[in-house]
Order: sequence, then C-alpha cells, then structure tokens
Amino acid sequence: MMQFNHVAQRVVGRHFESIVALFVERLGFVELRRTERAIWLRQLGANIDLQLSRSEATHREEDRLRSQISFLSETPEADLRDLAQWLSERGIPATVGAYSDREFYLDAPDALVDVVIEAMRPELADYGM
Repeated sequence: MMQFNHVAQRVVGRHFESIVALFVERLGFVELRRTERAIWLRQLGANIDLQLSRSEATHREEDRLRSQISFLSETPEADLRDLAQWLSERGIPATVGAYSDREFYLDAPDALVDVVIEAMRPELADYGM
C-alpha cells in the first residue's frame, strides 16, 4: 500500500515568499526542501508535508472554498483574523468567512491559487478512531 506523504498547493509567484513566511513565522512550519519552483514544509508535530509551488495562474475557481489547508483551533475565527491582518500588513488582501459557527476560512485570492486556509474547532476532527 502507498503511504500518504504530502499535498501541494499553488501560490502566486509575487507573493510566494510572504505566504511561506506566514506558514513558518505564524503557523510553526519548518522548511524541509526548496527548489526554484517549490518548497516543502512541515508543521512541528505533524507527519504530513505541505508543498507550495510558484504559479502565475490568474484564474480563480468559483468553488475554491472547497479546497482548504486546514488547521484545528480553539479560537478559529480569531486566529484567522490575526493571519488576515498579518497578510494585509504585507500588501496581500485577505478576508475571513465562515462555513458554520465552528468552521472558518481565510481567503487571499491575490496570493493563494484555488485554495483557502481553514480553521475549525478540534471537536470537528474527533472521529472516534
């Protein structure tokens, strides 16, 4: 059987380093490997990696809210609002929306291609396994 290793998401090239900094400085990721086009990151304590790839795509899918890089948080909305402010201070417009009263998302369409950052309450990931 194959073993799950990583997921890859596209980031607009001009904002690539700012998005990498968001994951490293604000979300505790470490750099594993870097090439000219991509970087592989891992959050301390996790065993799945995130690859961010540079992209010059300008098309944004209408249903991009269905593709997420998801985190657990006791205060998901507040945490995403902090990240949105951090991005805005770096010239990247970002908004926070809600899927429900326990699931929220940060959308930064000028930087993130076809994906949002999601934060949700930990009980939503309690699958009883």
